[in-house]
Order: sequence, then C-alpha cells, then structure tokens
Amino acid sequence: MSLVSKIKEIEDEMARTQKNKATSYHLGLLKAKLAKFKRELIMGPSKGGASGPGEGFDVTKTGDARVGLIGFPSVGKSTLLSKLTETASEVASYEFTTLTCIPGVINYKGSRIQLLDLPGIIEGAKDGKGRGRQVIAVGRTCNLILVVLDAMKPMVHKKIIESELEGFGIRLNRKKPNIYFKKKDKGGINFTHTVAPTHLDVDTVKAILGEYKIHNADVCLRCNATADDLIDVIEGNRVYIPALYVLNKIDAITIEELDLLDKIPHYVPISAHLEWNLDELLERIWQYLSLTRIYTKPKGQIPDYNAPIVIRGGDAATVEVFCNRIHKALAKQMKYALVWGSSVKHQPQRVGKDHQLNDEDVVQIVKK
Repeated sequence: MSLVSKIKEIEDEMARTQKNKATSYHLGLLKAKLAKFKRELIMGPSKGGASGPGEGFDVTKTGDARVGLIGFPSVGKSTLLSKLTETASEVASYEFTTLTCIPGVINYKGSRIQLLDLPGIIEGAKDGKGRGRQVIAVGRTCNLILVVLDAMKPMVHKKIIESELEGFGIRLNRKKPNIYFKKKDKGGINFTHTVAPTHLDVDTVKAILGEYKIHNADVCLRCNATADDLIDVIEGNRVYIPALYVLNKIDAITIEELDLLDKIPHYVPISAHLEWNLDELLERIWQYLSLTRIYTKPKGQIPDYNAPIVIRGGDAATVEVFCNRIHKALAKQMKYALVWGSSVKHQPQRVGKDHQLNDEDVVQIVKK
C-alpha cells in the first residue's frame, strides 16, 4: 500500500471516529501515525535525490524581511507583485501563468522587503501534485505569508490552502506550544503539567510517544495543549509564521458581500488591478513583520535618517542586536550607548547592551 493510500485510510478512520474522552487515546495514536506518514511523504523523495528544488526556486534572501504570495492560480498574485514592487511578472487571464518564483522588492518606511510571487498551488500540493512542494518549501523560509484569495470564492480557497500549508508543517498565525519535551536514556515517561490539561492524559501521551518509539522522556505541559500540539513538538520541524489573507478582486462583489467577508480575521480587502486599498495592505505587512528602524548617529554629526538599521521582531531590538547588525565585533568594543527616542526617559540617555529599542530611536555607540 502506498503512503498516500495509508494517509487516506487514517484520515477516513479519524473522520469516522467520534471525538470524546473515550476516543482521545485512539485519536492520539492515529494523529501520531498520520504525522509520521506525512513526514515520510514530504522528506522521502529528497533523500533519494529524486526531487530537486526546481528552476527559479533557489532565490537568495535579500532585504530586511521576506514575504511570500501564496494562492490558487489566477487570483492576481502577479498583478499584486507588479503594483507593489514595479517588478514585471507575466500576467494573463489563463491559469498557471507564473511557472517559477519571481522576486521583487518593496521599499517602505526605509526598509527593503523582499516579495516573492510563487506559482499557483492546487489541492494536493503537499502530496506532490503540481509544483506544490517547491512552492510550500519556499513559503517555510518567509517571515510573512500573504494568502491571496479570489473574492468570488474566498472561503473554499482559504480552507484548502490552510490544509496544504498545515500538511507541510507551516502553522499560520499560531505561537509555538509551550511544552517542555526532552528524551532521556532511562526512567520511563515522566509527565507533568503546570496547567490542568483537558485534551491530554498520561495514557494518551505515552501512546503518542510510543508511536515514535520513545519510551524514556520528560514531558511538561505549560499550556492546555492538544495531541496535535504535542506531535508538533516531537516532530520538531514545524514553523510558525504570521499570515495575512489578501482578498483580491473586491471590485467584482457587492458591499453586502464585503461586509460579510469583513468577519474573517487577519484579512485585507484589495483590488490589485484597480490599486484599491494597497496602502492599507503595506501598513498591515509592516505591522505583521514587527520591523523596528534604528537610526545611527556618528559622534559630533547629525543622525543618518536615510539608511536605518532595520531589526525584525519587535522584542529582539536590543542595543546588542543593533551592534551585531552593523558589525559582529562592535558589541564587544562597546562601552555604552547614547539613545534618543521613545525608549528612554531622558534625551539622550546612557544605556547598556540589553536596553530595548523602539521604532525610530537614534543610537550613538561609544567604544571602550
């Protein structure tokens, strides 16, 4: 029996099984088996060398962040890339116009954001149909995914794309589950929790670990985790990426329909062809990437406002990270830093390496 058949058989059995406390053990086992088979399906061909990355998919990462356009064929991804980046991407009314990955660059608020126009994916992409694996593999390297949907059939496409990305280990708009997991040589399974679990018990955890041939491990739940969350932590190859649902071609639907679609979380309505609402899309991209601009100030000179140092992930914008972005040796040579901006009470204020910087702060490094 092929892997695809085995996966289909397990999915059918899970669909037939009622979800309740009595069946949670059985469902946990099935989910663990399913995750293993899906990993074999994805990783298998690459080990044998039968599947390569494909022409045009080896795109060098440039700029301050990478954003990928993922969607079905002919939803307007190429038009959107052309409007946002002034990069020529072939546009036509037939499907599969884009057959390779086309990069462009968005210059916004002093940052350079790489935007990738990926070929359209189809249902079954995670199982190797079309060029889906290559498309989704590039999606794993992105800092933000724009799921481009056709306003005429958004919910159908949204559900299929989420399923395809989920099958490839991409978790959209979710945080990594707070689960401590460590294998050990002896001592059996030690299961503890700091939050009362409602989805997992000792037997289910042991069954899931047993499916991976793990009989000695420490597991501590620090959140109300599900069996899927535990499997994700055991697999260890999941990526957690923010996503925006870009609802294109809104000029083809009514105001009433648009009001209904407004209830979708993380969505932005646009018309790429007519250039409607692209300003809001750029602002939302900026917010979801959590970019922080830091301006440098050489001693005795005015700050350089033309070329900021851009740090991705708001919580990571410390003085030490800022120094490392300029030069790896600078943090060791630094005595202290002078900061002007919203992150300090006094203008300027003397700070150390661990000081958290805010957007548009001005920093002067004083060496030892």
